[in-house]
Amino acid sequence: AVVAHVVASGAGFVEDLDESFKENRKDDIWLVDFYAPWCGHCKKLEPVWNEVGTEMRNMGSPVKVGKMDATSFSSIASEFGVRGYPTIKLLKGDLAYNYRGPRTKDDIIEFANRVAGPLIRPLPSQHMFEHVQKRHRVLFVYVGGESPLKEKYIEVASELIVYTYFFSASEDVLPEYVTLPELPAVMVFKDGTYFVYDEYEDGDLSSWINRERFQGYLHVDGFTLYELGDTGKLVAIAVIDDKNSSVEHTRLKSIIQEVARDYRDHFHRDFQFGHMDGNDYINSLLMDDLTIPTIVVLNTSNQQYFLPDRHIESTEDMVQFINNILDGTAEAQGGDGLLQRIKRIIYDAKSTIVSVFKSSPLLGCFLFGLPLGVISIMCYGICTADTEGEVFEHEGAKKESGDRELTDEGSEEEQEEEKNGKYAELSDGELKQKDIMEKKKD
Repeated sequence: AVVAHVVASGAGFVEDLDESFKENRKDDIWLVDFYAPWCGHCKKLEPVWNEVGTEMRNMGSPVKVGKMDATSFSSIASEFGVRGYPTIKLLKGDLAYNYRGPRTKDDIIEFANRVAGPLIRPLPSQHMFEHVQKRHRVLFVYVGGESPLKEKYIEVASELIVYTYFFSASEDVLPEYVTLPELPAVMVFKDGTYFVYDEYEDGDLSSWINRERFQGYLHVDGFTLYELGDTGKLVAIAVIDDKNSSVEHTRLKSIIQEVARDYRDHFHRDFQFGHMDGNDYINSLLMDDLTIPTIVVLNTSNQQYFLPDRHIESTEDMVQFINNILDGTAEAQGGDGLLQRIKRIIYDAKSTIVSVFKSSPLLGCFLFGLPLGVISIMCYGICTADTEGEVFEHEGAKKESGDRELTDEGSEEEQEEEKNGKYAELSDGELKQKDIMEKKKD
């Protein structure tokens, strides 16, 4: 009863939206879940979404939380670019921001508060700067007055606000350890230090911010790996068991961390570093069974991967392995070629069948046994039909053969004529004798 009451009260803070939403939505900032009643993922999100509505209302957020049945109001959903379910969007004026993060209460609320707030947040004091720096692992800061760089910074912020925070500050607000070669400047604070954007070395500002929005070392999961695909970097991962505290698991993780920290200037433009707990996801990605602990480097753009040709014993071994990848001497495996795609189809089909039988053997027997049974019956019917046809054909041949024998011997009339002819050749005495014998026989 308590759970039902909490769920019902949470649902009270989430508004069911209809056609009138299209006309009234610009009056407020909306966080909307576009769902389909039959969608399993939508049903799983529903209790989380009710919690989001309750939390946003309790904190006094200006963001209103709603949900819309995209199948009933398909024209509105299509207008907002809804292509799958569930789709979470924050609607702010004429802009619509897609949420692409984990579907947890805290992550969704953090996204809503970030996007609903100012595009560029000012930092008026050192105290405020320190407070923000403690709250965020990665933050971008613009320093300076009006300039073309600031205009570009605002433009990039409007696009990438869905991922990270953007701030502005004066030079005297920055920590004392920060030194800037010139103003204006764009900086990123992360990993306990800072890095300054250099247009000549780093290229386009948008690409640089997209690359730098992650920490140098990450705990990588499936979602993070998907997000890293947008950066264009290779991902060097120590595949370990977090629950295993043996020396080998700890050592490989430490090696990756040291390379990420000590060789940032050499590799940060091309590589992202981290570790992954367990090999289940990586096995499905590589279509192979990796023995953990191990190290693998992934190219998420073309599904290639690299495995070290010898055991990684030290940081120097890892650096050499990375250099071999960069200069092309390391062998690339996988890829997105035709053979790999066929292999992927077979692997996915096999994995699906195995997972179905593991989770529900009876359902697996029904799903795969029924079609096989139908096909077997059809094959049996076809084979049986051929056999009967052969029998009929054989009997027809026998009949035809019999007719042919009858034809060779002649008809009854022909035989009678032949018989009469023979009688004509006999003498009268012989005829009489033959008639007597026939009468006796009768």
